[in-house]
Amino acid sequence: MSIEVRDLTKRYGEQLALNKISFQISKGAIVGFLGPNGAGKSTTMKILTGFIPQTGGIAKVAGFDAVEDPIEVKRRVGYLPESNPLYKDMYVKEYLHYVATIFQLPNPIAKVNEMIAMTGLTKEQDKKIHQLSKGYKQRVGIAQAIIHNPEVLILDEPTSGLDPNQLDEIRKLILKIGKEKTVLLSTHIMQEVEAMCDRVIIINKGGIVADNLTSNMRKMGVKEAIVAVEFSDKINLDELKKISNVQRIEQGNTNDYKLFLKDSNLDIRQEIFQMAVSHGWSILAMQMEERDLEGVFKELTNK
Repeated sequence: MSIEVRDLTKRYGEQLALNKISFQISKGAIVGFLGPNGAGKSTTMKILTGFIPQTGGIAKVAGFDAVEDPIEVKRRVGYLPESNPLYKDMYVKEYLHYVATIFQLPNPIAKVNEMIAMTGLTKEQDKKIHQLSKGYKQRVGIAQAIIHNPEVLILDEPTSGLDPNQLDEIRKLILKIGKEKTVLLSTHIMQEVEAMCDRVIIINKGGIVADNLTSNMRKMGVKEAIVAVEFSDKINLDELKKISNVQRIEQGNTNDYKLFLKDSNLDIRQEIFQMAVSHGWSILAMQMEERDLEGVFKELTNK
């Protein structure tokens, strides 16, 4: 097991940041670790990387206890914190060589060149870090996290603040790395989770509220289906409310409506079409909408 967390607890004075959380992650998985601000994500990651000790419970990486064997854990884990604390007055190549010497890697020059090529930093390697765009700074952060070939990679908000092009590039890099390593990824961007992660763990107020395959997450919580329909002109909303199985209706821009159904197994589109025909309404668009991961996240963390 690459990561094992059992009854993990952390207190900051009177504040309970983690309340006996437990999960395991097997080798080769990319797992999204989600939660609102202050939920306990970064605290969990800092414990797993040996930056801070837990108050209670067990945290293991690659079979080594983060408290009893902190050096072995640090050898086997790569960590990119949310703040990405780089030495910005150092050159890219110089900084990565410095990290390689800290890990006492054999032939550090060759290793640095390998990381530069892998993370797409070839054209930027002779620049000082403060001269780089945020996307390239993130690449440097990932390069330092994987330079010692760790078994586990822990990334805290690696795509925060990136533009769409940079985001796509970092996503591809993480997916490439994830083919060989276990990746625990924290992010607020739900599309990134759906694009990269095999599994999702959601934490809220120090406790785990969901742990499932990404493909199954939409099915969690309230089984509520939505039909979105757009009419060409104004309609009688009272008539639309008469359609069976409708729990509530939300009106969007002018003639757009979302019908929330009590039973997600029923399809009312034919009934809407027949009502439109009988009243002379013209339908411009109509479709069933799936609940997305963002909706599930909001539901589970707002309870």
